[in-house]
Parts: sequence; C-alpha cells; structure tokens
Amino acid sequence: MSMDALKRQAAARALEHVRDGMKLGLGTGSTAKHFVELLGERVRDGLRVIGVPTSEATRADAERCGVPLATLDELDRLDLTVDGADEVDPQLNLIKGGGGALLREKIVAAASDRMIVIADDSKWVERLGRFPLPIEVVPFGLAATRRAITDVFAARGVSGALEVRKGRDGHAFVTDGGHWIVDAHLGAIPDAAALATSLVAIPGVVEHGLFIGLATTTVLAGPAGIRTVERP
Repeated sequence: MSMDALKRQAAARALEHVRDGMKLGLGTGSTAKHFVELLGERVRDGLRVIGVPTSEATRADAERCGVPLATLDELDRLDLTVDGADEVDPQLNLIKGGGGALLREKIVAAASDRMIVIADDSKWVERLGRFPLPIEVVPFGLAATRRAITDVFAARGVSGALEVRKGRDGHAFVTDGGHWIVDAHLGAIPDAAALATSLVAIPGVVEHGLFIGLATTTVLAGPAGIRTVERP
C-alpha cells in the first residue's frame, strides 16, 4: 500500500470522530488534505460542520471541497482539530511545521477542545528531534535571533545546524503571516517541553514547531493497519 493510501486511511478514521454541528480546525499538509477531501464528501451528503483552516492552502482546499468556513474571530471555541504531524512521541508531543503553517496550526489547536493527529506510522518516534525543528522568526535582526536560539540550545543540551528555509524560487520561504522559518537540525531533543518554553521567550521568535500537550489522540496508519494512541 502506498504512503498516500495510508494517509487517507488515517484521515478516514479521524473522520469517524466528527459529529453533525461540530466546529472543526482543519490542518495543513498532505495528510490533512485527505481529511478535508473526505470531510467535503460528507458535507455534500448532508453533514453540517464549520471549519477553520490553518493556512491559505487549506482554505483553498476546503472551498474547493465545499466545506463551510469561518474564523476564530467568529467562533470562540472549536470542538475538534484534525491535523498531521512531522513527528509524534509516546506522550503525543509533536514536531510540526514542515509545511510552514505552524503558527496558525498552533493557534487553532490551542483553541480546540480536542486535537486528533493523523499520520502514517513512520512519523512515530521514541524521542522528538530527528525531523528538523521549524522555528518561525521575524526577518528583522535575524543574526541576533539565531545567536539567541543557539544560546538556548546550549542551555538545554542540544545543538545542530540552523538553516533558513528556502522556497521553490530559491529565496527565503515566507509564511502566511509574512515571517521566515529557521530549521534546526538537532537529531534528538531530551526535554522538548523545556526547550519549547525557552524558545518562545526569544524576542525574534514568533513560534516554534514543538506542540506540547495539545494532541489528545493520534491515528497512525501502517501496513499492519490502523493504530490509535491516546495521550497518557
């Protein structure tokens, strides 16, 4: 079975948690796109939901699929967010941001009663850090921000190369919020929660891809089938 088929299986299982009348956070990325497409099929069959997209790409997908949309300015709380992840550990802490939407993804997840992560089982890791950690930064004063990030890494016992993410045109990738992303190649993060707290205190850091304590359920699809993991 292809990786894409596994992702669609995970998305289909997450869709089983959606009920009529729900307010939903719609994630970003290849796996979340499957969820939006399947949700659109249910909407066309009469399911009533309202979605809040976590990126302009997801907004376009949802509109194409006929999913009604709103904003967090119009909805005070969401019932459920369904999103993908680049890594998931046994405590259901995540690394996200490979698609560049980590800021909006975290805002929407934090505004939700529950967060279901859908992924193929290659994303399951015993310790976060193999996937480069995305850090969303303000372009102004980037050199100073990078030095501050490096100092935080040293204090938290991690190290690795910092690379400004490039877009397809070879220039710096720009997020929907107008920021840049620095990818940190750390290999392993011994204390993800402590690192998350330290990074967000840096003035030039807008947000980072460590999602601590936000996911409540993970649906992993692999050759052996679907595995569901609840947060301990």
